[in-house]
Amino acid sequence: MSHLLHELRQFTGSEQFYKNPLFQGFIYTEGIKYMAEEAGAYWLIDHVFANQMLDVLKDQPFQVWKIEVHENESATIHVEDGDDNRLTFFSLGYADFPLKEFALWLVDKTLLLPSEY
Repeated sequence: MSHLLHELRQFTGSEQFYKNPLFQGFIYTEGIKYMAEEAGAYWLIDHVFANQMLDVLKDQPFQVWKIEVHENESATIHVEDGDDNRLTFFSLGYADFPLKEFALWLVDKTLLLPSEY
């Protein structure tokens, strides 16, 4: 999957934005769309957006979502505020995400790759 990481690093901005019909107030970038298509991870976009109503996240304009996939295919997602302060975390019993570690940013309701900021 190093090919996927290499490809994702090529995204340095976005000219087109996408909406998820289930979460009208949020958008995502071309890099996130590419990641979701190539990694089969639209579920990750849904997970980020679905949890924005949590008290700890709903008023947080900058969020860093870090996913770590373990050897047994379970995963942990840590959400931070950008200053390495953990806001919350999620444990997933199974995640079919192909990368061992990956980070996404949610900035003012736009989900993007760090390289697109």
